[in-house]
Amino acid sequence: MMKQLNISTGNGQLTIGNLLCRSSVCLLLIACCLFILSACKNKSTKQTESDVYYTCSMDPQVVEQKPGKCPICKMDLTAVKKRTGEKKDELQLSDQQIQLGNIQTDTIRTGTIGDRLVLTASLNFDQMKTSSVSSRVMGRIEKLYFKNMGDYVSKGAALYAIYSEDLNNAKQEYLLALEQKKTFAAETVIDYEQLLQSAKNKLLLWGLSEAQINELAKTKKPTPLTTFYSTAAGYITSMDIREGDYVMEGGTIVKLADLSTLWAEAQVYTLQLSTIDLNGTATVQLPDMEGKELKGRIEFVNPEINPDTRINLIRVSIPNSGNQLKPGMPAYVVLKSTQRSTLTLPIDAVIRDGKSATVWIRTGAQSFKSKMVQVGLESNDQIEIKSGLTAGDVVVVQGAYLLHSEYVFKKGADPMAGHNH
Repeated sequence: MMKQLNISTGNGQLTIGNLLCRSSVCLLLIACCLFILSACKNKSTKQTESDVYYTCSMDPQVVEQKPGKCPICKMDLTAVKKRTGEKKDELQLSDQQIQLGNIQTDTIRTGTIGDRLVLTASLNFDQMKTSSVSSRVMGRIEKLYFKNMGDYVSKGAALYAIYSEDLNNAKQEYLLALEQKKTFAAETVIDYEQLLQSAKNKLLLWGLSEAQINELAKTKKPTPLTTFYSTAAGYITSMDIREGDYVMEGGTIVKLADLSTLWAEAQVYTLQLSTIDLNGTATVQLPDMEGKELKGRIEFVNPEINPDTRINLIRVSIPNSGNQLKPGMPAYVVLKSTQRSTLTLPIDAVIRDGKSATVWIRTGAQSFKSKMVQVGLESNDQIEIKSGLTAGDVVVVQGAYLLHSEYVFKKGADPMAGHNH
């Protein structure tokens, strides 16, 4: 007896008596079977493809789910198989990779930090002992007696000769007042002495010395060129004027610096300022002078902090006997600071990018994980860990940057992406 197949529709029920006679129904059943088989096959394929992703060896941040070209360098993408059992935020390495990368770990523990603070510095001019020599009158520079940067100029040395119409007219006025006083002083009520003094004061205000004015009164022959002498002593640090140039009234001729004292300028993080005695003494070490050390005092602390780097500037004044030290030489500033007990790590264990600080900790025999920390004081080769780690954590102290690069290459992202900095 043939079986009846009932198919429900929206309008009621359709009865088919003989399946062999109904070819349309057979085709419908075959199509359903093929659809089910195709879905199973696609599911199996997707499952297999999910274990592989494609990245670029030149730009590891590129991650695709299918082969193709890198959108940045147009190279063929490389297939990378995901490790089974590897957590999303962890990195697994083989024993060979750990050995070749020289990955070394150590257990973080409590130590002392802050006995002294060593800051990188450089020597600079003492701005309190710099000066500028300017022109008192407008004119043309006819001669410069010093032309080289670094030349030493003593106070009172001839510095330049200038041709100035205004100054030459003032000389003539002085000689005229001198002649009138000599000729008419006894025959008139005009006070020629006052006129003469007024003309002389004008020459003094324009930079002539008493000796030059007395020489002018003696010879009564004004020269077209006037020589001016340096009002300060020091080494030339800036000279923007050349022979033949015109200079305005008040224009700078040279800038001089006295090198009897120098500043050692060092940069210090804001976290370190609270541990420094700003009224105490500092030791300045000079590596280019066979470890020479000089004692000095902190003369200046910049009241403004760079908002991008969180770095402040301090200046230590040191003596420069014999002018052996030169501006631009490297130095180290050693400061006494408050010693305290805290968690410490080697500085190389911490990765800093200006916004955050991270370390790599060991979570298994071959697995590592990046963790964000808050750092504090630095002293010698140690850095304070204020939060993010606890005593007993196994931290990567050598090879942290290699782990960071390997994570970016394999995962295609920064291990700290998305974290609250």
